[in-house]
Amino acid sequence: MDVAVIGGGIVGLASAHALAERGATVTVFEKGSLGNGSTERSAGGIRRQFSTPVNVELSKASVDVWSDFEARFGVDIEYRRAGYLFVARSDPVAAEFADIVAMQRAHDVPTELLDEDELHDRFPDLTDSFQAGMYLETDGFADPHLALQGYAQTLPEAGVDLRTHAEVTDVVFEDGAVTGVVVDGEHFDADFVVNAAGPWAGDVAAMAGIDVPAIPRRRQVLVVDPETPVPETVPLTIDLETGVYFRPERAGAAIVGGHFDEESDPAQDPDRFSKSTDLEWTIEAMERAAAVADYFGEETAIRQGWAGLYAVTPDHHPIIEETLPGFVSALGFSGHGFQHAPATGTLVAELVFDGHASLVDISRLESDRFEDGRLVEERNVA
Repeated sequence: MDVAVIGGGIVGLASAHALAERGATVTVFEKGSLGNGSTERSAGGIRRQFSTPVNVELSKASVDVWSDFEARFGVDIEYRRAGYLFVARSDPVAAEFADIVAMQRAHDVPTELLDEDELHDRFPDLTDSFQAGMYLETDGFADPHLALQGYAQTLPEAGVDLRTHAEVTDVVFEDGAVTGVVVDGEHFDADFVVNAAGPWAGDVAAMAGIDVPAIPRRRQVLVVDPETPVPETVPLTIDLETGVYFRPERAGAAIVGGHFDEESDPAQDPDRFSKSTDLEWTIEAMERAAAVADYFGEETAIRQGWAGLYAVTPDHHPIIEETLPGFVSALGFSGHGFQHAPATGTLVAELVFDGHASLVDISRLESDRFEDGRLVEERNVA
């Protein structure tokens, strides 16, 4: 079984690893360097606190791998379980939290629903703007670069051919089924092609005659030295109503991010977007962070910042399916590709070898849901 994986980010490498474990002969084609799309600019969140069952199950299956990553891949990914905390300002969002926690608990995720007093007793550095919270102390974050390194150093040992600076320019079909890809003018035979091209996945899909609604959207992140250092035990905290989040870094620093303008979120060219932060966004991000927690006073200093891309679908869920005979899609993760990569890799291998997925029920993640109106909206998005 010859499989061509298009994309050398975390989803592509996780897919290559799972395919090789099942006995496939795998070649990964990456147009640049490994991880140079969304992976290298990810904030590294790993959580089970999603608002839909399918995302919760993708997380559960992935956490099993992240928890054992060093033993399996020989790399410490600095997986820190400081927790995830979602905070609610209004009655409607607090009511949503109650429903979401009930669903998560039904899926064996022990999320806590905190009322106003519990929230501020547990997290006294929050401002007094919040009336409820969702908290899971075993959620956390890791270093995406180290995770990518772990996969990358293991794949050659598994027989995977990693080719960087190798751009796929066409997907070849015969009698309606995939027969290979064209790379820099050369044809490579393949029984299956996996589209794991991250923000370029729409371009790859178009080579196969497919239109997928996975649009590259720009997202920005800061590393700051807060006026009051943020302890490393503080959870990654998300204010869904203002769109801002923060998490601790080392030595009192913090990462601050978020998206604030839903009206202006244009599609980006993955080869030509601005990778630096905007001044206006930076000011707004710090103002919003200061409205969430007391750490971010006027003496907070900006250390650095960057912008990356989410491949966003209309319902903030990925497409994971065999879209055409021999053409498997693993794309459109809407900012959750890093944390869901291990489960996705296994699902891709199941689609290739078994013809169906069994690790997680992904029937709701088929691309025809967009035409049929069967969207499954993820609300816990930052």
